[in-house]
Amino acid sequence: MEGGEAAQERESMPPLRVHDVIINGNTKTKEAVIEAQTASLKDVTSFQELVEAVQRVKFGLEALGIFDAVSVSYGGGPPELPGTANVVVEVVETKTTFNAYCGAFTKGAGTPLAAEVSASYKNLFGYGDMWDSSLSYGNDQKGEASVGVYLPRFKQLPTPVTARVSLLSQDWLRHSSFKDRSLGISLGLFSTKNHELAYNLAWRTLTDPSQMGSSPVRRQLGHDLLSSLKYTFKLDRRNSPMRPTRGYAFVSTTEIGGLAPDSRSSRFLKQENGLQIALPLGYLHSALNLGIAGGVIFPWGPGFSNMRSPLPDRFFPGGISSPVGTLGGPTALWGFGTRGLGPSEPRREVQSNQSNEGADPGRDYLGGDLAVTAFADLSFDFPSKWCKAKGIHGHIFGSAGNVDKLTENAYQNFSLRKFGESFRTSIGAGIVIPTNRFRLELNYFHVLKKFDNDRGKSGFRFSFSGTS
Repeated sequence: MEGGEAAQERESMPPLRVHDVIINGNTKTKEAVIEAQTASLKDVTSFQELVEAVQRVKFGLEALGIFDAVSVSYGGGPPELPGTANVVVEVVETKTTFNAYCGAFTKGAGTPLAAEVSASYKNLFGYGDMWDSSLSYGNDQKGEASVGVYLPRFKQLPTPVTARVSLLSQDWLRHSSFKDRSLGISLGLFSTKNHELAYNLAWRTLTDPSQMGSSPVRRQLGHDLLSSLKYTFKLDRRNSPMRPTRGYAFVSTTEIGGLAPDSRSSRFLKQENGLQIALPLGYLHSALNLGIAGGVIFPWGPGFSNMRSPLPDRFFPGGISSPVGTLGGPTALWGFGTRGLGPSEPRREVQSNQSNEGADPGRDYLGGDLAVTAFADLSFDFPSKWCKAKGIHGHIFGSAGNVDKLTENAYQNFSLRKFGESFRTSIGAGIVIPTNRFRLELNYFHVLKKFDNDRGKSGFRFSFSGTS
C-alpha cells in the first residue's frame, strides 16, 4: 500500500521543467565545463527530481577541485511560462592553483619506498584541467620523471580523460643482469568508480652493462615497443584501505599487448585478479583479513607456444610491500626480497681481474608467467589508549606464494600438484602504524619454506603499502 501511495503522489505532482540555467562567478573557467555538470537538469520533470538534480550538480562541481565554494539554487521561471524553474549556479574559483609536495611514498604492489618531488597546477587553461609533474627515486635505484594532465570533460566523451608522459629507468642489477628504461605515454580513455580503460604506448630498452647476463636475459636485450590496452574492474567495499576490519574488495585487470603493426611490438595477454575479505571478530577491534591473488601472462601470434613472454611484464613476487591493503596482482609476499624467488639462471662469469677469480657471479631472477599469492592476517588493538588514538595496532600473519614458467613450451611440463607443493610460506607478527599516505609495518618474519636460490630470510624488516 505504501509503495502504491508514493507512486500516486508522484503522479499527482504537477509537471516541472528547467527553463534556464544561469552561471555566475566564473572568470577563468569556461562555461562549457560547468554546463557539462548541469546537463542532467534538462531531464527534470518534477519538483522532487529538481531537488535531487541540484544536489548532484553541486557535488559534481565540487568534485572538479577548482572551486573554493559552490552554490546551486532554484526559483520560479518566467511568469508567462508556468510549470518552469530557473537554476542559478554561483561558483568561487580557487585562488590556490599551484601546489608542491616533497616526501616519501610507496605505490604498493611490490614497489619499494621512494622519495618524490611533485608539483600541480589547477585550471591552467580554464577547462578544469589539472596539470602535474613529478620526479621520484627509489631505494631500488628506480627513477621516474613524468608530466600528466586530467581533463574532466573532453569533446563529447562521457567520462574524464587523463594523459601522462613518463620517462622511467629501473636498475635491476642487484637482482638480474639488466637495466630497464622506458619512454612512453599513457591515456586514460574511460574512468568511473568501478571501471577504467587505458592505452599505453612506450619504447622500452633493456641493457646489460655488466656483460654477465644469462642466456634468457641476453635473448631479450635491445628495444621493444609496448602498445597495450588495459581494462581494470575494481570493487572495494572495505571500511578502510589502511586497516580493513569488515567488507571485501575485488580487482581484475586485463591487458592486451601488441596493438601495433611494428615487428618489435610485445604481443601478450595478461590477466590479474585479486580478492580480499575482512571479517570482524568483535574483540579488541580485531579482524581477520584473507586475501588471494593470481596472474597469468602468455604471448599471442603465430607460433605463440614457442614464444617467450616479455621480461618486464612478467610476475615477480616479493619485495617490501605488505599484502594487506594492496589490491592487485600476485606481487606482495612477506619474508622474501624484491625479485627473490622463482625461475632463475646463473650469470656468466667474466674474468676481468685476478681478484674476482672464483667469485660467485650470482643469478638472474627471471620472473614467471603464472603466479599465485595468498595471506591471512589477524589484526588487534593494543591495550594502550594512546595507541588506539593513533591507530597503532598489532597483527599476526602468514603468507604463501609461488611463480612458474609456462612459455617456450614449458606449459607441457607444468603440473598443478608440483606447483602446489613448491609454494613458499612464511609467518610472522608485527606492529602497524597507519599514516595518511601509506601503511607502515615493523614485522618479524619467519620463513617456513623456501628453495636454494630464493632470497627469503627470517628476521625484522619494514613493510609498506599505499592506498589502492
